Amino acid sequence: MKVLFIGDIVGALGVDMVREWLPRLKDKYKPQATIANGENAAWGRGITERDYKKLLQAGVDLVTMGNHTWDQREIFDFIDREKKLIRPANYPDNDVTPGKGLAYIKINQQTLAVINLHGRTFMADLEDPFRIGRALVEEAKKITPHILIDFHAEATSEKEAMGWFMDGEVSAVLGTHTHVQTNDTRILSQGTAYQTDVGMTGFYDGVLGMKKESILQKFTTQMPNRFDVPETGRTRLNGCYLEIDNTSGKAVDIKPIRIDEDNPFFG
Repeated sequence: MKVLFIGDIVGALGVDMVREWLPRLKDKYKPQATIANGENAAWGRGITERDYKKLLQAGVDLVTMGNHTWDQREIFDFIDREKKLIRPANYPDNDVTPGKGLAYIKINQQTLAVINLHGRTFMADLEDPFRIGRALVEEAKKITPHILIDFHAEATSEKEAMGWFMDGEVSAVLGTHTHVQTNDTRILSQGTAYQTDVGMTGFYDGVLGMKKESILQKFTTQMPNRFDVPETGRTRLNGCYLEIDNTSGKAVDIKPIRIDEDNPFFG
């Protein structure tokens, strides 16, 4: 099984980068499933139905979310009816929270389960992602051994802990949220592919996809400031490519993907 994962898509530039490059990535890697984190697709904060549909039209099979899930209020109008959109599974009182945190992608005679989890260190005080994650993995295992976790978390320590916690239980644990691609793709000892953060897709010459001027002003003055996503400029695409054994669900390979003007070739 071959899988592409695209890191946090930020703003219209990020959406357009996916639309431009995903066909070429598919031509090179021949993935059977493409997953993208879209929680920053709408002006860097949440996702609209229009952006969600643009990603599907570009060839994304499933969109995951994160801490900005509810930033665009219109998501409440469509998240429950859309089968290709999931949000973190570990919200308190999860049964009444709109949306879901687990979805399945049919791939010929096989199935890929995708779980979205939210970290707690330096982030919101949600339910325990380790406990919730373990329960969802056991649920998914009844259907398939092919399981991927998008762990949307701030602390590298929490992400690494999740990787080891799930080692041998899932095919991959991929970190999102920090927008900076980490150089630590590996397959853990029991067969789980891991990367602390797959990076972001969007504006290249800023800070985490935002205009650098407003963020520099924030850091140098400590005064409140609005962080804006530019509408023009150089762009990047970050992600990773996975190969998963068809029988065991163990990872066979993981490669980082970085596309920008300083690294213009396929990863």
